[in-house]
Amino acid sequence: MTLNVPVLTIDGPGGAGKGTISGLVAERLGWHLLDSGALYRLTAQAALKHNVALDDEASLASLASQLDVAFPVKDGQPRTLLEGEDVSREIRTEHAGERASRVAALPQVRKALLQRQQDFRRSPGLVADGRDMGTVVFPEAPLKIFLTASAEERARRRYLQLQEAGVGASLPSLLKEIQARDARDTQRSVAPLKPADDAITLDTTRLSIPEVVDQLTELLIQRGMANGI
Repeated sequence: MTLNVPVLTIDGPGGAGKGTISGLVAERLGWHLLDSGALYRLTAQAALKHNVALDDEASLASLASQLDVAFPVKDGQPRTLLEGEDVSREIRTEHAGERASRVAALPQVRKALLQRQQDFRRSPGLVADGRDMGTVVFPEAPLKIFLTASAEERARRRYLQLQEAGVGASLPSLLKEIQARDARDTQRSVAPLKPADDAITLDTTRLSIPEVVDQLTELLIQRGMANGI
C-alpha cells in the first residue's frame, strides 16, 4: 500500500531553498522527487503542446490527471521532464508563469492535480516540495518540514541567482515582490501557505545548503524513515 511508503514534505515560501534541498535529499536517499510548484506550469505547457485552450477547464483537467512528468536529479540538479522532454527552462519563463496562473485558478484542474501529486508516492520514498504538501496533499506524512528564511535573505539569494544567469535585477524590487507574494500565499482562502500543525520549522537564513541537507537526513534516520547514509 502506498501509505506504507515514507514521505518527507518540505513546504515554505519561495526562496527558502526548498527546490535545491529537496533535490539533494532525494538524490542522497534514492527517493522520488515531486516539485509540486511545477505542475501548473507543466499543465499549461502540455496544453500548449496539445492545442488545448486555457479556458477549456474539462480538457485541462483531463490533461492534468494524466500528466507524463518526472523530476530526475543528477549531481544535485533536479530536471523537469514532460513526456520525456526536458522542459526545465521553458516552464520558468514569465510567459509560462502567466499561463500557469490561469490554469491554477480552475477548480477541476486543482482537483485533478491533487490526485496526480498523490500518485508520486512510490517506493522507496518521496520528497515532496511545495507550499501545501504537509497540510493538503500528504497530511499523514510522518515527517513534515516548513523551510523558511527572512525575506531579505531570500531576496538576496534570488538576486545572486539572477546575476549568475546574466539577468539584471534590483534587490529592493525583488524584496518587494517576495513580500507581496508571501502576503498573497498566506492570505489566500484555498490551501494558504502555513506550517502543518505537526511540522518542524527550520529557518535557513544562516544555514548552508549542506547543513540543511544533513539536518533533514538526520531527522529521517531518527524517525526510522531512512538508514544511516
